[in-house]
Amino acid sequence: MTMTDQQPLGSPFSAATTSEDTVAGYDLSGMTAVVTGGYSGLGLETTRALTAAGARVIVPARRPDVARAALKEVKNCEVIPMDLADLHSVRTAATDISDRLDRLDLLMAVAGVMATPERRVGPGWEGQLTANHFGHFTLACELYPLLAAADGARVIVNSSAGHTLNGIRWHDPHFHTGYDKWLAYGQAKTANALFAVHLDALGQGDGVRAFALHPGKIITGLQREMTLQEQIDRDWVDEHGNVIGDGFKTPSQGAATGLWAATSPLLDGRGGLYLEDCDVTRVSAPGTPMDDGGVRAYAVDPDEAARLWDLSLAATSATPITR
Repeated sequence: MTMTDQQPLGSPFSAATTSEDTVAGYDLSGMTAVVTGGYSGLGLETTRALTAAGARVIVPARRPDVARAALKEVKNCEVIPMDLADLHSVRTAATDISDRLDRLDLLMAVAGVMATPERRVGPGWEGQLTANHFGHFTLACELYPLLAAADGARVIVNSSAGHTLNGIRWHDPHFHTGYDKWLAYGQAKTANALFAVHLDALGQGDGVRAFALHPGKIITGLQREMTLQEQIDRDWVDEHGNVIGDGFKTPSQGAATGLWAATSPLLDGRGGLYLEDCDVTRVSAPGTPMDDGGVRAYAVDPDEAARLWDLSLAATSATPITR
């Protein structure tokens, strides 16, 4: 992937596309997917769409009882326990998945947290970077043999326009010098994008391609750490919690770009790209408003991606992926 590849492909879909639209006409029978966060919000929409198209879906869940209740009407779906902020839990889940499967066609990293109060996990790591990035990084590394065993596996990582808030704080990635919940979120979302860039570089020889994406603005459980007043002050919702913000998508529309990334033949032979509104998006100029769309150059920079990969490997002791 180079910066010149980060250009729209002329997809027939748009911001208004729904999850049902993206998988219409596809028969995913025989395919297996792992969808983190696959029991609420965008993850639930993703699980429903994939299973409706015939795929088998495994949903790792921090709250497995809640997940099973949410998915009780969804056929061809299994729930296993996993907490992305606990790497021992992630490794245990990866072992469980590996015991069940001989290959994995799709790994969809949908779960995430946003703008949380300061939380320290593991050896004092910042919580948003851990749950959003280190957890998914470790899961992908441990499941990589299953991905390599598939015929053209794809890894889809939910990033966000929030990546425009902050790149990687190489001097202090865990905010030991002072915590800011939005800058921590921005860093974690940049990490999601860079993770896809380097995973694709490592995996393409095995047919494993990776993509990151901005799903759009959607009110889901992702905002659970924010007060209602914070959301009102940002003009997202009214005093009753009803969505009033301009340009907000439904959960089905929010899940569409990830499902397009998972299934579209337009992405055959491509990878390491950042997607938005069911297409590859352009590189945005520094300082342009978040809502103008696009991806910052630092979030798709191969050198930054390789540096983050090395940092993540050292931190997590995940199983290395070799070319």
